[in-house]
Amino acid sequence: MSWDMVPLARQVDAALQEMAEELKGMFAGTIVFQIRNDAVGKFGIRHLPLECEERESDNSSSAGGLSAEQVEKLRRMAVEALVHKKSWTHGEITYDFLLKQGKVNLSVQFESNYNMANLMFRLSPKRRDRREAN
Repeated sequence: MSWDMVPLARQVDAALQEMAEELKGMFAGTIVFQIRNDAVGKFGIRHLPLECEERESDNSSSAGGLSAEQVEKLRRMAVEALVHKKSWTHGEITYDFLLKQGKVNLSVQFESNYNMANLMFRLSPKRRDRREAN
């Protein structure tokens, strides 16, 4: 069974499980998924580790960054957010997360991409047969 046959929610879930160790200890960042044909292509995390170091020097209640339980909660929230994705199949999904006062905050942004060449191909008039031209 190939990944393109697996539902997008399951693919996102699997990718987030793959990134779980990297997410642990982070305070904030952006998780990015590139979607092609309703399948996850590339995925990863953008973050600024220097900002995290500055926060660690604070004696805040969340000095350790995301815990394993908070990473799990982030993963569940990210998968649940996919219900807002509608009919598009190409684009990007970004999840901005922030650990604030011990709670995980998550916002999602969907970016749909369409290919004009595909649209032009579907809308082009049907070719006429030589017999019809006479």
